[in-house]
Amino acid sequence: MPHFSNKKIIVLLVSTVFLVALIGFSLSNRHNATLPQQIIKDTVGFAQSLVAKPTSYITGIYGNIEALLNTYDENKRLKSRLEDFVVLQSEVDGLKSENKKLRELIDKEESLRDYQPIHATVIARNPDQWEEKIILNKGQVHGIEKNMAVMTAQGLVGKIIAVTPFTSEVELLYTNNANYRVSALVQGESEDISGLVEGYDDERNELILKRINSSFEVKVGEQVVSSGLGGIFPKGILIGEITEVTTEDFGLTKMAYVKPSADFSMLENVIIAKRQMTSVDGSDGKGTNVNLTDPPEEEGEE
Repeated sequence: MPHFSNKKIIVLLVSTVFLVALIGFSLSNRHNATLPQQIIKDTVGFAQSLVAKPTSYITGIYGNIEALLNTYDENKRLKSRLEDFVVLQSEVDGLKSENKKLRELIDKEESLRDYQPIHATVIARNPDQWEEKIILNKGQVHGIEKNMAVMTAQGLVGKIIAVTPFTSEVELLYTNNANYRVSALVQGESEDISGLVEGYDDERNELILKRINSSFEVKVGEQVVSSGLGGIFPKGILIGEITEVTTEDFGLTKMAYVKPSADFSMLENVIIAKRQMTSVDGSDGKGTNVNLTDPPEEEGEE
């Protein structure tokens, strides 16, 4: 059995305690790097920062370029869509305008009563007679005949004076024809007052309403409509509005200037009115439809 001296035992115990303390110290500071580790980590970190900064800068530039290209492509697409939207909006506005005009025409069609309405489009206009005559795209094959009334949703514009198989010519109210007359009514406050639209004033660009009985009071602003006499123009179709009233024939009758309700310079779609009247055939008692396109002379419309 070996013999240990006291001195050796003491050294062994001290060494054991120191070892245990060293182990405990190492375990308590395992999260803290040692000086060599700190030096290595700092060196690597510095090198990484030197590499990371240029890389980040280049990556940022690439990202900005890519974002710019994406923005350019998106802007291009948005411009294309905007152009499509503008075209679509224009088409929508055109359709709305056309729909409004057609609705107005339908409403006017319902007011014709005893007239068969035929829709037509203005296809030509003589520059020398711009305010007097127009050409329509409907003719004999469509049932159009001479002396049929022509109107728009805003009011009366004229009558058919010539017909071909596929077209018809309209003489407007702005004609210089001295024999062109329209039997009309002034819608007064208490009663309607009759008169005749005969010609127009070049300077005023207005129609002339003549043969108004001087005993009736006609006021500025009152509406003038067709009377329906003669069988050509439907009754109650607006002609225009009175702007001035004067006297003629030594004060025996009155004359008035009428601003037309229809725009004669912008005629596009019109209605041709074909009047039908039921007459009685004495032989069998049945009614037949008679087209009144040639009215009697005494009705005041020629």
